[in-house]
Amino acid sequence: MWNSVFQYASPTDFVDIAATSVLIYYILLLIRGTRAVQIITGLLVLVALLGVANLLHLLLLGSILNLIMIGAAVSLPIVFQPELRRALEQIGRGGIFHWNQGEERSGRADEKVMAMLAKAAFLLSRNKYGALIVIEQHTGLKEFMESGTTLNAVVSAELLLSLFVPRSPLHDGAVIVREGIIEAAGCFLPLAEQSLTERRLGTRHRAALGVSEQTDAVVVVVSEESGRISVAREGKLSREIEDETRLFRLLLASTRPRRHPRAIRDDLVTHLRARLTVPVRHPPADAQEQQPAEQG
Repeated sequence: MWNSVFQYASPTDFVDIAATSVLIYYILLLIRGTRAVQIITGLLVLVALLGVANLLHLLLLGSILNLIMIGAAVSLPIVFQPELRRALEQIGRGGIFHWNQGEERSGRADEKVMAMLAKAAFLLSRNKYGALIVIEQHTGLKEFMESGTTLNAVVSAELLLSLFVPRSPLHDGAVIVREGIIEAAGCFLPLAEQSLTERRLGTRHRAALGVSEQTDAVVVVVSEESGRISVAREGKLSREIEDETRLFRLLLASTRPRRHPRAIRDDLVTHLRARLTVPVRHPPADAQEQQPAEQG
């Protein structure tokens, strides 16, 4: 049996199948949790109906489904524009295949900056000042910075508080932070296309989700109505954060460089060795003192 299989299949055929399987796997990872899943499900239903129509020789239904499939094929790049953009960005920064980028940005996980942002967020929350703070990661945000006012100022809680005061000319837009520097304020962000389930979430939350969908930025959003603090990342909005320490840890974890797979593997091996190694038990100090006494 295997001889007949290898007779008609060459090694390149197996490589082709493996590469195609990996490609399909990563495409499924990209569309997981997005509206593309429902759209692809609808397309598969249309394809199944078209197959049934051709099998049963339903000419009129088959012709209509063919026209629908042609229109769907033309509109696919438009419908999947956010997913295609995100996929190309992830490929460009190695986010899909987890390539080792070498040197990481030194300012990504600066504890002082994250502590300052957490402090500023809770100061804004107590005063019920709406705020939108975007922390840049690998994906550049220059196009959004150009829509606002360039500041190039060091991050401080007092500066952020003054920027988001209701009568400030820059309070309606977003502040973009890169490597501990406030690059721009009053920036306009794209709104998320997904509908928010909670009615009390407004335009700021949609803008935070929108920029986190299109980039890998981490966004801190403070509600102007309730003063609630949330963090948006990868198109998802966290629950309300009520503790400054928790917000600091969340920001630090979200902006911390990814660990190298080899380091993770070494930690796993060390952990397994520690679990499998039988600990050497030493006798208590009282027993050690009694043994010489008994021998004497």
